[in-house]
Amino acid sequence: MELEAALRDQVGQAIGRPVPMAPIKKLKGDASNRSYYRVGAPPESWVVMEMPLNATKKSEEATKGEPPKELPFVNVHRYLQKLEVRVPHILRYDEPAGMMVLEDLSDITFESALEGGKHHEALYTRAIDLLARLRAKAEQHQDPDCLAFTRSFDEDLYDWELHHFREWGLEAWSGKQPTPAERAELDSTFRSIAKQLAAAPRGFTHRDYQSRNIMVKEGELVVIDFQDALQGPRQYDLVALLRDSYVELERPFVDAMLDRYIATFQEASGERIDAVDFKAFFDLLTVQRKLKDAGRFEFIHRVKGNPGFLVSIPASLRYVRDAFRQRPELRGLQTLVAKYVPELAP
Repeated sequence: MELEAALRDQVGQAIGRPVPMAPIKKLKGDASNRSYYRVGAPPESWVVMEMPLNATKKSEEATKGEPPKELPFVNVHRYLQKLEVRVPHILRYDEPAGMMVLEDLSDITFESALEGGKHHEALYTRAIDLLARLRAKAEQHQDPDCLAFTRSFDEDLYDWELHHFREWGLEAWSGKQPTPAERAELDSTFRSIAKQLAAAPRGFTHRDYQSRNIMVKEGELVVIDFQDALQGPRQYDLVALLRDSYVELERPFVDAMLDRYIATFQEASGERIDAVDFKAFFDLLTVQRKLKDAGRFEFIHRVKGNPGFLVSIPASLRYVRDAFRQRPELRGLQTLVAKYVPELAP
C-alpha cells in the first residue's frame, strides 16, 4: 500500500492534481533492475519507472569508467530529443525517490505490431529509415555532454562479451569445460574478432535497438531503453533489429533491409557505402552479438532467476550459424564451439 500511495503521489505531482483512486498495474518488465507501473487507465494513464536507489546511474551492461553523475536515461533522452527522435515524454523525475513519471506509450511494441503480419515490411522499413537518419544526424551533431559519446565498444568490451558466451553459453549450458588447447584457441580467436570489430569507425549506437525497445503509439515509432547507448559501428543496431532474438527474419529480407539502410543513410549523409563490405562486417558482428546474447540469456536465468529468455537462445544460435556460413574463415571457431553447443554445427 505504501508503494501504491507513492506511485499515485508521483503522478499527482507530475500532472498537478491528485489521482487518489487511480488503479495501479505492474507492467511486464525486461531483464533490468527497473520496475514499471501503469497508474490510471487509458486514455488517462501514466507509467512510473521505479529504480533501485543504489543503482540508478550504473549500467547493467559491461562498461568502463566511473558511474555517471547523471541518470543515463535522462542524459541520453535529452540528446535524442535534440535529434528530433521520438522518445517517451518525461513528466517528472524524483531522483531521491528513484522514480520517474513517463507518458504511457500503451502496450503495443514493435514486436506485437508485427504479429498481425499485414504491415511487416512497412514497419521494418520505417524502423530502418529511423535508424539510418538517427545515425547520420548523430554523426553530424556529436555532443560530448551526452554519455553515449564518452563510452564505446572497444576491443576489451567485445572480447568480454565473447567470453560471457564462453562462460554461460558454452561452459554452463553444456556442463563441460574446454581443454587447455581449446581454451587457448578460443582466447586467440575471440581477441582477433574483437580487434576487427573495434577497428571500425564508431558513432552513436543505441545498443539494443530491437523489437521490444520500439513502441508503436498512434502510428508513431517511439524509441525506448536507450540508457546504455555508446559509440559503436553502424552495423551494431542493425544486428540488434534484423537479427533480433525475438523475431526471426529470413536472409533475403535482411539483405533487402540492409540495402534500404545503406540507401537511406547515403541520402541523409551524402556518404557512399560499399554494400559488400558493409554486409560482411554485419555478419562478423552477428557472430559476436548473438553469441553474447545466447550466453546472456543463460546468465539471466541462472544468476537472476529469470528463465523467460531461454526460449530465445535457439534463434540466437541459428543467427550465429547463418553468419558462420557467410564468414567461412571462422569455420575453425564454429567447429570448436559446436563440440559444446551442437546447435552451431554446420
